[in-house]
Amino acid sequence: MRSLRTVVAILAGLAPLGGATRLKELVSLEGVRENQLIGYGLVVGLAGTGDRRQTVFSAQSLTNLLERMGVSVAPEAIRVNNTAAVMVTAVLPPFARPGTKIDVTVAAIGDASNLQGGLLLLTSLRGADGQVYAVAQGPVVTGGFVAGRLGTSQTVNHPTVGRVPNGATVERPAPTAEPTGHVKLQLRQADFSTAVRIAAAVNRKFASEGEPAARADNAAVVSVRVPEAFIGRAAEFIAELERLTVETDRPAKVVVNERTGTIVMGKEVRISPVAILHGNLTVEIQTAFAVSQPPPLSPGTTQVVPQVGVGIKEDKARNVVLKEGATVEELVRALTSVGSTPRDIIAILENLRAAGALEAELEVI
Repeated sequence: MRSLRTVVAILAGLAPLGGATRLKELVSLEGVRENQLIGYGLVVGLAGTGDRRQTVFSAQSLTNLLERMGVSVAPEAIRVNNTAAVMVTAVLPPFARPGTKIDVTVAAIGDASNLQGGLLLLTSLRGADGQVYAVAQGPVVTGGFVAGRLGTSQTVNHPTVGRVPNGATVERPAPTAEPTGHVKLQLRQADFSTAVRIAAAVNRKFASEGEPAARADNAAVVSVRVPEAFIGRAAEFIAELERLTVETDRPAKVVVNERTGTIVMGKEVRISPVAILHGNLTVEIQTAFAVSQPPPLSPGTTQVVPQVGVGIKEDKARNVVLKEGATVEELVRALTSVGSTPRDIIAILENLRAAGALEAELEVI
């Protein structure tokens, strides 16, 4: 569990400095998005760490590959431990053109124990529409390894998953919507106040003859009309949009992770007038075993006698009083002054929320 000093440092550093946020960090263009690609392939050249006979589809895939190359062999007649069946995934970036290189991730789907040193054979990568958008091939780089044999082996990280840097070549243009006379900005975090401020910032920059250039459709979408001065130069207009700055608005929220004792609160959190009384009662029960030994030559036997001791300790209640409009900094300082631990603060926050004194959303993860 983290120390209270660490948690307090996190809380104190959350109050952001004054200034606005670039539009580039707040929104994305509708239709301009990444696309997931997936494919099935074979990794060869493994040092005996490939699939075993239980994985029948790897042998079938190998025989199909050999048959296309003029070598006919039955799947049940081969036993190759240097081959592994893998799933290959990649992310197709927006506006990717044929010839663009992208990274791919390779993961074993059979009982292969290690992909280290393997070579991914030519694999087609398809999108959600079933079309082939890229082909991948190249040496697999794993972030782990296996050393030793049987009970004396040591495994580091996950050697059954690897990457092929720049291992795929795009063969089909990415299905991306080209900006036209209108663009729609999608907020990464939906908020009505932020959407209205974005529209106002765009109108201040690009409104002409009293006609607004942008309007907030809802909490997540802002529609923007491309000015006539930028007709045919949509990319330049979007670049100008990205440089605009907007004061964002976020709901007050407290995020609590009870597993690690981490608490994160924003500066918008306010505490209503409240008094906090927090104390601990500790009950400790100890059992000691005493051995009773009979005198020499007596008919008695050795006996083990349990001796139970009960101790009760109650800490003094710690009192914290918060005034009207108390801030997060004041709350943290007050709780720190009485020696509260992260677990104590979590319990206090939950009780504040139940009492209606915490003017923020409490989220436990």
